[in-house]
Amino acid sequence: MNAINETLIRDVVTEVLGRLGQPSAPAAAAAKESCGCGNGQVSGRSVGRGKFGVFQDADEACAAAYAGFLQLRQKGVAARAKVVEIVKTMADAKAVEWGKIELEETKIGRLDHKIEKLKIIKLVPGVEWLHPDGRSGDHGITLEEYTPFGVVAAVTPSTHSVPTLSGNIINMVAAGNGVVFNAHPGAAKCAAMAVREYNEAIERETGIENLVTIIEQPTLDSFKAICHHEAVRLLCVTGGPGVVKAAMQVGKRAICAGPGNPPVLVDDTACMKRAARLLIQGAAYDNNLLCIGEKEVFALETIADELMAELEKAGAVRINPAQLDRLTKEAFSLKEGQGGGCPEPVINRALLGKDASVLAKAAGLNVPEKTELLFAETNREHLFVKEEQMMPFLPIVRVKSVEEGIEAAKVAEHNYKHTSIIHSHDVEHMTAMARALDTTLFIKNGPCMAGLGLGGEGYLSYSVATPTGEGVTNPKTFCRVRRCVMVDNLRIY
Repeated sequence: MNAINETLIRDVVTEVLGRLGQPSAPAAAAAKESCGCGNGQVSGRSVGRGKFGVFQDADEACAAAYAGFLQLRQKGVAARAKVVEIVKTMADAKAVEWGKIELEETKIGRLDHKIEKLKIIKLVPGVEWLHPDGRSGDHGITLEEYTPFGVVAAVTPSTHSVPTLSGNIINMVAAGNGVVFNAHPGAAKCAAMAVREYNEAIERETGIENLVTIIEQPTLDSFKAICHHEAVRLLCVTGGPGVVKAAMQVGKRAICAGPGNPPVLVDDTACMKRAARLLIQGAAYDNNLLCIGEKEVFALETIADELMAELEKAGAVRINPAQLDRLTKEAFSLKEGQGGGCPEPVINRALLGKDASVLAKAAGLNVPEKTELLFAETNREHLFVKEEQMMPFLPIVRVKSVEEGIEAAKVAEHNYKHTSIIHSHDVEHMTAMARALDTTLFIKNGPCMAGLGLGGEGYLSYSVATPTGEGVTNPKTFCRVRRCVMVDNLRIY
């Protein structure tokens, strides 16, 4: 029987069984394996059908992802590699279409960068990263392999919804897992669309149903249900402090990509023209939505004026103190602190991720629509320095020495240990900052994206796990390491 007829017959059987209220073949296989014998299987309710991975119910989505994982396990590494190929090919082919859809839904960022973030998904590592380690000696042989957890629950942000989802699928499926997503509500429609289209292609090419599932209308309750579902063995959360804290309190292993407030230090050995160009490139990327993006700059006072002049020459627009004050009042509001504490700044989400021209209007001036970045001189206590504001605006702070700049950068980074950047030709300055801030990413003489393989050596991931320490995630991040030992035998010499 040829492949086309097999697929046709399987689809017809699935549809008929569905109409009769019976589970599909993959669901039946999962139910059979989940017999309640305690052999690490999922018990309870039967697998819901969903529509190519999109579910209304969290329990059904988790059970379906588990059924998909069982199918993937049966089909082996070749099927994992095929899924990775499908995701990379589709992300590239549909980058323009999906980029437009995501921007239309979220209303944040820039279309050209939304498109680019999907086209570069090909830089995310796949099954080629998983090499078993073997040892042999007088007492036999030992093999250590990277094996899947089963089902990974993943939470994705509104800032890079489809790119983060796509990169997570590649990493997690390459490791052999099924995935269930709870997307940010502000980007849930585009995430569900991508899951649906990925699953259609995966089922068509591999026969695996619902390998990747998602809640169509995500809520806090669906997040909690997914995290606590018995099929879910591992959590991966990409988002702000609130969702990271919640994930780490679930009681399961959590890989958390949390907030950042990356500082930049520019010393008197740097090339100011190059530094200015790269600061714009990084801080303006997708209107500064990247968690690794340059958020504040500490410049030695001897070169601060030259740096700001070069920023203007490169196309950034400087705003004066009155305009800065007006922008600050528009960008932040103060909420009374808990327990009699100081008022806490709250970011105006209407400005988050908006174009520089929109920020300029809020500051009381008009700039060309093509303007990528605004900047102004501030002190180190300014809200734009202290808060992760995710807007195409850079505060520039003068410091008297490299030591003072490093200390100010450390304070501004809030010990997130996420990302820091330096523009310098002095190796001792680079070393001192790297040791003091101890960040997961440390970029020297490049834009922030160089830390993820875009203009620098390395690989890409949209989940940089800083609170839990895994760093830039890859397929090994989502694996268990299992050791198989043969005593005395099989060693041939």
